[in-house]
Amino acid sequence: MVMGRASAGSLLLALAVLAPAVTAQTCDDELPAQLAGNFSGLACAPVWNNFVLRFAQGRDNVLRVVLSTMYSTGWVGMGFSKNGLMVGSSAMVGWMGKTGLPHIKPFSLGGKTPSQVVADQGFLVSSDHHKPTVLVQQAKIYLAFQLSFTEPLKRQIVLLAFGSAIPVNDRLSEHQDKTSIVFDFTTGSSSSSSSFSEGLKRIHGALNLFAWGVLLPIGAIVARYCRRWDPLWFYLHAGIQFVGFILGLAGIVAGVSLYNKIQADVPAHRGLGIFVLVLGILQILAIFLRPNKDSKYRKFWNWYHHWVGRLALFFAAINIVLGIKVGGAGNSWKIGYGFNLAVLLITIITLEVLLWTRWKNNSGSTGAY
Repeated sequence: MVMGRASAGSLLLALAVLAPAVTAQTCDDELPAQLAGNFSGLACAPVWNNFVLRFAQGRDNVLRVVLSTMYSTGWVGMGFSKNGLMVGSSAMVGWMGKTGLPHIKPFSLGGKTPSQVVADQGFLVSSDHHKPTVLVQQAKIYLAFQLSFTEPLKRQIVLLAFGSAIPVNDRLSEHQDKTSIVFDFTTGSSSSSSSFSEGLKRIHGALNLFAWGVLLPIGAIVARYCRRWDPLWFYLHAGIQFVGFILGLAGIVAGVSLYNKIQADVPAHRGLGIFVLVLGILQILAIFLRPNKDSKYRKFWNWYHHWVGRLALFFAAINIVLGIKVGGAGNSWKIGYGFNLAVLLITIITLEVLLWTRWKNNSGSTGAY
């Protein structure tokens, strides 16, 4: 069951195969009589293609849901994510078996492969008022259930998808198609989010990786190991760090926009990002407070500037790794950044050895006179 991303307390809807020869679903369609009693008075909204979402939230934070769509075979699911991702979320999944018996179970979505989607596990809590139900009527499938939450759902990322194969031994097939929307459970309105959010996430990751993971470390290397070429090293250092900070700031703005859109629950990544940004701003402000070379305070400024910069780069590297993990980036991101880190570390070690060797030789030469 390879689905996609959803936000904090957000929804992942994986839905069944369409039957094109039958009239499409609309909110004007009446619910089957079997559902009318426990699921009356629901708000309704078409969400994607033939998929219709009926919902209501009570004061006790119980969400009542009926998902319906055209159906011939396959599975239907609705999942919830704590961090905006499919991996680590939980879902209620229903389908009609080959013998015509209905099935509905909770699933833990532990990964992107079918073997990592495990039945009868997860963090969803079913309400005691009504057992989950799956119905197929007039080539339409209805997945109805009630879930208890700690707080009312508001704007959530909803992922819609469908798989065509009937699950065997509770093993779900991979989806055939999917999309994601931002669904507002307070108003019933929705907007497309899939391509925009994915693009924004890539921009956020690429800008910050290049700025904090490539440019700014290079600028720091120039400042430490290229001082023989004075004043060229200073202008290179200042120029590289300025460009790196601007790109990093743009990446952070993209990250804030992404968070406002999907409300992803990634407190560690956000917290580290804010901390690194503050350190970066302090470095920029320090430029305007730099004492003259002959000032007795210059050595304290140098100590501050060097170590705050190193601290910022250290935590930026940690946050890049964390961002790659929580963002569900592919192996290309992991390999690329790993290679970049290796090159930087080898370069720093080599230059540090050469620097200490030169200092030692200079000290020996000075002592000989």
